Amino acid sequence: MLEFEHDRGDADVSATQDAPAPLPASTAIASALLLAACGGETGGTSSGTASGGGTPVPITRVAPTEAQASRFLSQATMGATRDTIATVVANGYEAWITAQFALPRATSHWDWLVANGYNVAANINSTTGFDPTMWRQLIVEPDQLRQRVGMALLDLLVVGIDGVNLNWRQFAMAAYVDLLLDNAFGNYRQIMEAITLNAAMGSFLTFLNNRKMNTTTGAQPDENYARELMQLFTLGLYQLNMDGTLKGTAGQPLDTYTQADVSGLARVFTGLSLVNNTSSTPDRYRQPLVMNAGINETGSATFLGATVTGGGMAAVRSALDTIFAHPNIAPFVSKQLIQRLVTSNPSPAYVGRVAAKFADNGQGVRGDMKAIVTAILLDTEARSDAALTTASAGKLREPVMRLTGWARACKVASPSNAWGFGDTSSQSSRLGQSKGRSPSVFNFYRPGYTPPATGIANAGLVAPEFQITNEQTVVGYINYMYSLVANGTGDTKPDYTDLIAKAPDSAALVDEVNLVLAAGQLSAGTVAAIRAAVDSVATSTTNAATNRVGIAVLLTLAAPEFLMVK
Repeated sequence: MLEFEHDRGDADVSATQDAPAPLPASTAIASALLLAACGGETGGTSSGTASGGGTPVPITRVAPTEAQASRFLSQATMGATRDTIATVVANGYEAWITAQFALPRATSHWDWLVANGYNVAANINSTTGFDPTMWRQLIVEPDQLRQRVGMALLDLLVVGIDGVNLNWRQFAMAAYVDLLLDNAFGNYRQIMEAITLNAAMGSFLTFLNNRKMNTTTGAQPDENYARELMQLFTLGLYQLNMDGTLKGTAGQPLDTYTQADVSGLARVFTGLSLVNNTSSTPDRYRQPLVMNAGINETGSATFLGATVTGGGMAAVRSALDTIFAHPNIAPFVSKQLIQRLVTSNPSPAYVGRVAAKFADNGQGVRGDMKAIVTAILLDTEARSDAALTTASAGKLREPVMRLTGWARACKVASPSNAWGFGDTSSQSSRLGQSKGRSPSVFNFYRPGYTPPATGIANAGLVAPEFQITNEQTVVGYINYMYSLVANGTGDTKPDYTDLIAKAPDSAALVDEVNLVLAAGQLSAGTVAAIRAAVDSVATSTTNAATNRVGIAVLLTLAAPEFLMVK
């Protein structure tokens, strides 16, 4: 244990429990650093990329340095580790990606919940088990590229467990996250169909048991899914060029679809129902939805210039094919995946290069996720070191990634499989974000959000993660991480053995933490401040090594250069 926090042995930390012990002077420095990271000036906080032309600058395929490997892993995983850095340095980016593509899927969330006994009657109306299985996979499973892409898809194709109106919600949501992970390296068209036939999505966007028009009462089909499928999941509101820039007439953007298109498409998504009525087990939520002909619209449905007739699954698939063929889908989806993995403000050229791979992977295949992910991670704007000195490059590290970055770097484990972080969406006492717990279909933050009256706004940039960043979340984050760095929670604890070996030498200790957590990007001034705080604990004092490690780790987690992903 780190001496500056008494171990309470909690299974979890909540707002109702006693507050952590007062922060030491070194943690006051952390708070100051963190607050600096949340200011409004573009020099330290804005998001974006280095500008680029239509043709990428060739990158010489030489072995990456440790810092370059760590930077790559901050984009491609839930957090770098010493071992993964060494692997990337030894094998290169492409070989690491290829090896990740070849890894089998980790134990599914569904199977883990069953294996750990969560399918008992007492859990029928709860979410018990969902948070532990999410944290477990994100932190310890080796298929890290799949985990990272799956979470990017979850941010785009949003379902939040608290908005799922089904029993066995933990299982319904597990089945949804599993299908995103299962298809993360497949095809985007298949992902579209999988989410359309998923029970959790059907409940969350209210098209489960959606009924055809009632000619007697005039009741119309629910339009929720039809609208969000086009607006948020595939096409966006406005027509786009292949590089993601807006098409327009007389300075006005052109709508992608109309209300009539929404109403027409909604007719297609009628009749989708659960495979059976058995609610005593969660098993039906793992099965794709089936068509209930009695409530399905079999007449014609017109949308996006196409017409389908006859209803049934054939109409659903035809409608999805129509959307998938739309020219907007490649730039719209590509840009959002770039935002989730690499940078909030990709240049049009970057978007265009990735969108081109979405449209054709080089072998005539549209929507190939492997080609899309590879293009995003190996693009000049992702790999060039020029981004490190460009004020508009990068993105604010989302809160969950801050925790998983620490957890992976510091070998957090939970022998009992409790994974006690729980729901971390509280803004005052946790992270202000928790994967799978989005409060609405618009996610915790919008891809086009700009913090008002800031240098980011003045520069015409967006910074999505700043939508959940404010004074309250800053304090909540640092207090929560202070507690975790010191003690973990319950049996979910870090292993600082390797760092403790470096603790007597503050330079070696801070350099190691800087490399693994922050890709070596801490400024000289920040490194000096952290070293001074570490050295304020004499090596001869009781528990000096553990306290020096705790200070180095906590202050790095609070540093502006860690909070930015560049």
